[in-house]
Amino acid sequence: MKHLLTLMDCSPEEILDILNLADQLKYEQKNGIEHKYLAGKTLGMIFTKSSTRTRVSFETGMYQLGGQALFLSSHDIQLGRGEPIRDTARVLSRYLDGIMIRTYKQSDVEELASYGSIPIINGLTDYCHPCQVLADLMTIREYKGSFKGLKFCFIGDGNNMANSLMVGMIKMGVKCALACPKGYLPDEALMQWGKESGLLTVTQDIQEAARDADVLYTDVWASMGQEQEAETRKKVFREYQINARVMQAAKPDAIVLHCLPAHRGEEITEDVLEAHAKEIFDEAENRLHAQKAVLVRLLGGPDVEGKR
Repeated sequence: MKHLLTLMDCSPEEILDILNLADQLKYEQKNGIEHKYLAGKTLGMIFTKSSTRTRVSFETGMYQLGGQALFLSSHDIQLGRGEPIRDTARVLSRYLDGIMIRTYKQSDVEELASYGSIPIINGLTDYCHPCQVLADLMTIREYKGSFKGLKFCFIGDGNNMANSLMVGMIKMGVKCALACPKGYLPDEALMQWGKESGLLTVTQDIQEAARDADVLYTDVWASMGQEQEAETRKKVFREYQINARVMQAAKPDAIVLHCLPAHRGEEITEDVLEAHAKEIFDEAENRLHAQKAVLVRLLGGPDVEGKR
């Protein structure tokens, strides 16, 4: 694995390797065992979309691994003043050991990887969010022990999260049910790939999607850049909520995940979120550990064997 652009680029074995290493790094961090695997390495972090979890987890992760992270706002570098991405890629490749970018267009991430000579990590685009889903998979395995025989249910907008969750779950052999309104479905090519696997169901029937689910997942109805659609989306998505009725359709021991930030009373009710706060905030923490594993694998750290 040279870059992390989308999970479609990763084999199941590569995903499992990252998850196993993330488990090891989490254990070491919790037990005060230093792991300066990236001493002397520098990660550039380009942000054209704001973030809480992405910035703090990557910056903290690089520090804990013995390296350094540089926050590069689009307002602070020449990229924000019209310098082509290909030129930025060529220049930063001379200074840095890797780049994490959080932006709008997937093509920007692809261009960075095409013209740069260092690893590129997709911190989020409008198309996908691979780092979040690695943390989600890590959390699911922590709570359920393995992926074998699980059913995953996503309720909401067929957005970047739905795209990546679909891919991540299917690559791990998990049955995946998506409940999305008409006109707000995930990427067509990814859905076709998922249906060919025999593990994907896409429906407008929320209760059917949630029936016997081991994991329920949702995201905000209007993502960054869609603020002008917020009122329209509230009407379209008003039934696409994880609430007590949906929880009754799932298995009694089902866990609930949310990539955060959560809009209580919209995509998830207050009572459900608070009842499942432990797994949701474990999931948020696991962004740190999963991304550290990605950084070690991509930025030329030692050949650390992940234990599972």
